[in-house]
This record gives sequence, structure tokens and C-alpha cells, in this order.
Amino acid sequence: MLSLNRASFHEDMVRLERLPTKDEYRRVRHLVLQEPSETAPSDDELATVFSECPHLETVVLSAVPATTDRSIVLLAANAINLQGIDLSGCYQVTDVGVFELGAKSLPLQWILLNGLVGLTDPCITSLAKTCSRLTVMELCDLPLLSALSVRDIFTFSRKLRTLRLARCPLLTDKAFPAVSVSRSSTPTSTPYPPGYEKPLPPRPITWLDELPPLVLRHTADNLRILDLSFLNGITDAAIEGIVSHAPKIQHLRLAGCKQLSDRTLESICKLGEHLDVLVLAHVANITDRGVVNLARACTNLRCIDVGFCRNLTDMSVFCLAELRGIRRLSLVRVHKLTDIAVFALAEHALELERLNLSYCDRLTLEATHLLLKRLVRLQNLSVTGIPSVIRRRGVRRFSDPPPEDYDADQQAAYHVFNGEGVSGLRKFLNKEEGRLRESEKRNIPFSARSDDGLDLY
Repeated sequence: MLSLNRASFHEDMVRLERLPTKDEYRRVRHLVLQEPSETAPSDDELATVFSECPHLETVVLSAVPATTDRSIVLLAANAINLQGIDLSGCYQVTDVGVFELGAKSLPLQWILLNGLVGLTDPCITSLAKTCSRLTVMELCDLPLLSALSVRDIFTFSRKLRTLRLARCPLLTDKAFPAVSVSRSSTPTSTPYPPGYEKPLPPRPITWLDELPPLVLRHTADNLRILDLSFLNGITDAAIEGIVSHAPKIQHLRLAGCKQLSDRTLESICKLGEHLDVLVLAHVANITDRGVVNLARACTNLRCIDVGFCRNLTDMSVFCLAELRGIRRLSLVRVHKLTDIAVFALAEHALELERLNLSYCDRLTLEATHLLLKRLVRLQNLSVTGIPSVIRRRGVRRFSDPPPEDYDADQQAAYHVFNGEGVSGLRKFLNKEEGRLRESEKRNIPFSARSDDGLDLY
């Protein structure tokens, strides 16, 4: 009888997207408050709930910016089975609350702390050293996060599958594993001529520069997702060390890392068939050579973004088009692209589902039409800012409406087609092609129309 009551108790546990009532305090297991609303709960209400809900396992508070350390301290003290917490955007939470999460020996498996601008290294180090079960850690937009705590993450959090560190301005190469160098490969000191005075070593600019390279004796075989977007302080050396330490990364985001070059792509090639998603938008120094080598080495790439990489040409697209599993491709503002690249996509990349060609202003409407005819699985096509598309009457009605905050010029250039819009555009251009051929056959001057009619006049 006792076992039956226990089973019914667990079946009665609930998932709520609002604050629980008193009758639900001991039954709520998952509290998810992630939808913004005008009546967001106050910190006092959260404190009351957390002090009375002992069975909470997951808590999402990304829609409650009023959350403070008091509520988190009460949650850590009472929810002894807490496995996951999302505090993204709760900017009033500081080291005090996060320290409590690490101090209570909770079975935490995932923690999201994006945008908590007051967090510093000690609390992150505490999590890395005490929460041994962590598989997901997100630490984006933390202006005070430095190499000290990130080094501890790589040292102690050995079960991590997802690590996000985007837009943390203090992070440099010192934060990441370095490639170990054997003593036999280190150059020997060169003898100096008599009377030569050896120059003094350069003086470190900051204390971070004095940190030795992080050489680890283990590998992060579990790490699959790594986001380092917009870390302007990292160089090719950091990526080389990361790839040697985590050789099975599947999803790698390096958007906006301005110092990276083709040497980074050479390191990424070592990931081989493991790599599935790669984001290189705004990495302006990469060239066709690096992308060609990447496409040949990482044959299982399914999604790649090389937007704003202005050194790339049609050659890069030729190789990317031949990837058998390519599903998503972004080529925003790759100005050197021509119709020949589009023809290659239409010929080889038949599995494409999402394609972004915005602001590739050399492309013609005929090339776009060929894409639509050949890529029957295409569900999203972005051709914003392409003059040949903007000038064509009748095309805009198939596009999604532009965002309201766009100015007049941006709204006029906006052309993004989704789902039925892609099908409608394909049918419209097919009809126009039929009219053109019929006009040529009957020797009648052809004029473009904005409707779907088949009449030649």
C-alpha cells in the first residue's frame, strides 16, 4: 500500500509556468518562468515559494529580472534535488546567490548564468570545483569573467557537454588549454658573441599575462558544444589548444573573433567527421584556402555560417556545395559571390533547407529562380538587399513582413521567404518563365507582370 501511495505521489508532481498555489507547493517539480509578462512575480513572491517547495528539480527564471540573492539562497537551502537552473537576465543576482548553489552540494546538471553582470571569478570557480555533475554551463555576457575561472572550468568540469562563453570581453588565450610542447622540441639557447648584452624579457602588461600556459593531462571527450562568439582577445593559438583538448566538438561558434585566420581553420580540420555546425560570421581574415581545406576534412558539416567574410569567393561555395549533408548555409555580405556560386549550389546542394544570400548584390533573379527550381526542400530563403530581387515587381508579396523597427530603406530591402512564401515565389517565377517562352515562341514582346496571370498582354 505504501508503494502505491509513493507512486501516485510522484505521478501527481507538476510542471508550472506560473507561481504555484499553496496546494501545489509540495507537488511542483518544474517551475518554468521564461515568457515575459506585465505581471512578472516579485522577489518577495519568489522567496515565499522557494521556502515552501522542497521537491523542485528545475527552475527557469529568465522572465523574472527582479530575482535577487535572497530567493536563490532560499532555493538552494530547500530544493535539495535541484538539477537545473536558468538565471539568465536576472542581473540582480550576484556572487552571494551563486556561491550558495555551489555550497549546498546540489545535484546540479545544468546552469545558465547569462547576463549576470555582477558575477566574478570566485563563484564560477566554486561551481566548477563543487558541481561535478555539470553537463551544461552558459556564462555569456559576463564582463567581469576572466581567464582564472575559465581555466578552472576546463580543469575540473570534466563532464561538460555544452559550454558557452560568448561576449566575455576579458577572455584571452590564457583562459583556454594550450598545446603541450615536449622538451625535445623546444629550441636550445643560442650562444651570444662576446660582449653581447642579452636583452631583458618583455614586461607583462597585466597579471593575466603572467599566467603560464594551461597544459592539461586529460582530454574533454564529452565536450560537444562550444560557443566563443565575439571574444576579441583570442587568437589562432587558443583554437589550436581547444581542438587538441576537446577532439570531439560537434558545434563550434566563433562569430566575431576578429583575430582568427586560416590557421584556425587548419586546427578545426582536426575535428574531422565530428564537426556538425560551424559559425564563422565576421571572421574577416579567413580565405578560400582555409574554407576549401575545411570542406575536405569535415565532411559531415550540416550547418555553416561564413557571413561577412569578404575575402571569400565562388571557390569556397563550390566546395561547401559538395558537402553531402549540408542543410543550412549563410553567405551574408560575401560580396565577391556571383551567379556561378549559386549554380553550384543548385547543382550539388540538393538537401539545403535554409539559405541566406542577403546583400550578395551581384546575384541575378535568374540564379535565384534556378535555386528555387532545384532545391525542392528549401524552407527559408533570405535575399534581402539584392538589387535584382528588390526591383522585380510582384515578388515582395511572398516575403515575411519586415520588423517594425526597420527604417524605410531597410523595409524596402527586406526579402525573407519562409515555408509557403518559398513555394509561392517558386510558382510565380515558374509562371513568368512560361510566359517568357510563350512570348518568344509567338514572337510577342515580353513584359514582366506583378500578378499570377498567364496572359501575354
